[in-house]
Amino acid sequence: MTARPTRPPMLLPAELPDPALLAQMRRIEIRARRLASTLLAGDYRSAFRGSGIEFAEAREYTPGDDVRLIDWNVTARMGALWVKQYVEERELPVVCAVDVSASQTVAHSPRGRIGPAAKLTALLSFAAVYQHDRTGLLTFTDRIEEFVPPARGTRHVLRLLREVLHGEREGAGTSIAAACEYLARVLKRRSVVFLISDFADRGYDQALRTLARRHEVIALPLIDPLDLELPDLGLVEVEDAEHGTRRLVDTSDIEFRREYAAAAAERARLRSATLAAAAVDEVPLRLDQDLARPLVRYFRARAAHR
Repeated sequence: MTARPTRPPMLLPAELPDPALLAQMRRIEIRARRLASTLLAGDYRSAFRGSGIEFAEAREYTPGDDVRLIDWNVTARMGALWVKQYVEERELPVVCAVDVSASQTVAHSPRGRIGPAAKLTALLSFAAVYQHDRTGLLTFTDRIEEFVPPARGTRHVLRLLREVLHGEREGAGTSIAAACEYLARVLKRRSVVFLISDFADRGYDQALRTLARRHEVIALPLIDPLDLELPDLGLVEVEDAEHGTRRLVDTSDIEFRREYAAAAAERARLRSATLAAAAVDEVPLRLDQDLARPLVRYFRARAAHR
């Protein structure tokens, strides 16, 4: 399976005819920059750096560096704090693998999960760029929609953001396995992969394990509160976004709502078990809550256990 050729990273008005989209990108960019430079800066660096494969050199300490990496011999000689730098610390590419299937447009918010996925992509990409790492993007449905190889710079991050919000889609279903298999082929060096999806898919166990054996994979399930439990709204017509089927359900039926919640809990349990079996960390993110703070907690916890 191959991706369509990537488009040149030019953000011209002719390519972005929708003023609302431009405004949305600008809002996301401003917030993501602020959060990446404040909330995530040191936490991101500590979570993914400092235990590389090969020592490269020592450099002067900067706020956010892991104190366990302080090189005391160089520090004593230079009269200032210096830390050990490893090969992987100098460059650890980041790739956001974003599910853009039809099910991602169905949620309680106007943009479904696509808006939150774009915010996460911008936030994580700016955090990486601020640490001088390259960042890339894979968008997928039941096929590979677009792959943008990792690169540096703000202009590049804006290209990734545009692709999540405005990219063309050919597929409708979801194949996490296809995304994992593709990344396992094209990523030639160890990378951090953030897998962003509702994980309403099956059969990706082996492909995920294969990807995670070489790369750092972190799953970010986007959870709509309505996926967990239904309010009493009486008769409601529901539609399967990926298959187009519709049916009428009675949400005033207490037993139906209980069964719905139980099924949701079981899906979450199976998802977590699948991720754990692949040695993939999971950071569930609810769409009705702040997206950044769970990431901050995760990065800090990860850094503490390195």
